[in-house]
Amino acid sequence: MINIYFIIFFTALGAIVGSFLNVCIYRIPAGKSIVRPSSHCPGCKHPIRFYDNIPILSYLILGGKCRHCKAKISIQYPIVELLTALAALIFFLRYGMSWTCLFYFLFTAALIAITFIDLEHQIIPDVITLPGIPFFALAAIFLLKLPYLESVLGIVIGGGVLFLVGFGYELIKKREGMGGGDIKLFAMIGGFLGWKSLIFVLLVSSFLGAIIGISVIIYKKGDMKYAIPFGPFLSIAAISYLFWGDDFMRYVILR
Repeated sequence: MINIYFIIFFTALGAIVGSFLNVCIYRIPAGKSIVRPSSHCPGCKHPIRFYDNIPILSYLILGGKCRHCKAKISIQYPIVELLTALAALIFFLRYGMSWTCLFYFLFTAALIAITFIDLEHQIIPDVITLPGIPFFALAAIFLLKLPYLESVLGIVIGGGVLFLVGFGYELIKKREGMGGGDIKLFAMIGGFLGWKSLIFVLLVSSFLGAIIGISVIIYKKGDMKYAIPFGPFLSIAAISYLFWGDDFMRYVILR
């Protein structure tokens, strides 16, 4: 039986990491340091005290407002913290204290940051994906025992597939359809999960993108020029693969 204190510890640790992700999500697109200055209110610039910076709880206690200027705090902050806390708890319950638990969590945390940055700014920062490609690939090969060829092919095929899709779209439509950030993200996913995962990730992300895209077009009354970032769909599909990818490969692809 898993000790309740371990459950509390890993959930709290995940929420703390989520709080750091919020800093990254806010500062990286603005080109600001994620270390200095310390956390402060975006409105009045007043430093946030430690007791007002407790993940999730402080937001609830303060009613989603700054203690000093009463400016509203985005609901994104507790959502990111909650998602990251749930990821830490789920991976701990499933894999225990293991390399798989650690790197699945770190991979998911990176995807959470990418998702919220892409949703707001429609960019996927190189500062996450470029170091993420070798970092997660090496972790997968040496610690999670993924065959190195599967990882290398995952990087090459992942980056190559979306590059060709984007190139073909731009050639036909005469406008960019797939950003470089998506290409690097898909390469990072392929390097960590292996080239076989790309089948699942591409199918699921394309399906989700089509559903959301059609919904947006209907909502916008036929306006097809509304840009929809693809990074969040790739991220959701990659996280889904961590849970259901093996079953998909076993019962759908290999049957």
